[in-house]
Amino acid sequence: MVSALIFRGSRRFLKPSLLNPSIFNPLISSQQCIDRNPGPTHPVSQFKPSHFGIYNLEFCKSVGSLSNFQLVVHISTSPSRLGQGKENKDQSSSNLSSGGGVSWIDLYLPRSVQPYAQLARLDKPIGTWLLLWPCVWSITLAAPPGLLPDFKMLALFGCGALLLRGAGCTINDLIDRDIDTKVERTKLRPVASGLLTPFQGLSFLGFQLLLGLGILLQLNNYSRVLGASSLLLVFSYPLMKRFTFWPQAFLGLTFNWGALLGWAAVKGNLDPSIVLPLYASGVCWTLVYDTIYAHQDKEDDLKVGVKSTALHFGDSTKEWLTGFGIASVGSLALSGFNAELGWPYYAFLVAASGHLGWQIWTVDLSSRSDCNRKFVSNKWFGAIIFGGILAGRLVS
Repeated sequence: MVSALIFRGSRRFLKPSLLNPSIFNPLISSQQCIDRNPGPTHPVSQFKPSHFGIYNLEFCKSVGSLSNFQLVVHISTSPSRLGQGKENKDQSSSNLSSGGGVSWIDLYLPRSVQPYAQLARLDKPIGTWLLLWPCVWSITLAAPPGLLPDFKMLALFGCGALLLRGAGCTINDLIDRDIDTKVERTKLRPVASGLLTPFQGLSFLGFQLLLGLGILLQLNNYSRVLGASSLLLVFSYPLMKRFTFWPQAFLGLTFNWGALLGWAAVKGNLDPSIVLPLYASGVCWTLVYDTIYAHQDKEDDLKVGVKSTALHFGDSTKEWLTGFGIASVGSLALSGFNAELGWPYYAFLVAASGHLGWQIWTVDLSSRSDCNRKFVSNKWFGAIIFGGILAGRLVS
């Protein structure tokens, strides 16, 4: 900070040689702020507005005398308090839209677009991965023996998973906006916090569904009907926590619909001996990871009166999760066997079982951060299963 002072009514001389650009704070005491005879050599004239950003005029009283005051011309290159206030406001808005942290959305997207990106959870891709993996499993299972899966179909389902996940989050936030304001983890979501109005949320939902329809129309007729029917689950799932302790089961039915749709998109039909065990395995897997996730909110859920498997299982959660994990792995083994996958699939399945067991037995259900870490790690479970199906199909 560079300061230049013009003073009157002082008893001290301050040599002009001392009034050069330096780190000097004239507001620490009135005695430091006094120059009885500034004279023509006072350096104020040498400072130009082009060299410094903002002029602040401040009056400070001398200690011991109300009449002994000084005019301080404070020349600074640092932002003014008004500018700092604007920066703080902007930062607060950024933190509000991102739920307390700064993400790539805050850094790279226009401010007017940020709330919509937050509403679709674009900064939290784990939900998209969890929705996409059952689709990828099914598409890869439907590939001819010894061949890679259809890359065009994988790309279409990737885009569809991104859009459908965003639409599901939008529906959830619109329906739960009154509940979200009472839950610590969700109170800063765009609709709950007021960054977006319900009408804006509905408009954004329509836009996402319209894009999703464009993807669905590129599939065969059988898949179009099957895909459209999933919307019944998408719209009903957010209501389940009000009526049942098993909303995680409904989420499993919704999130794993791609296990049916992926096969149908490739084959034009359903093979129950393959796709139904695959679908069941996905539902049980969802019960594992979403119950772990629900333990983050169990105290808030009790306060607002919503239900979850985390509250229903209580201290027996890990026993329940072990059962669902065994059922998931067993169903995956049955689906692979019926699809005549090669031996590498089962080696990968053992590795995936180890990952699932690690989650269940090491998760600290009383720690929100650990529950979130274990939940996010499920993207690797999905990746391991995909690697096994791909390897098993190539050698079958």
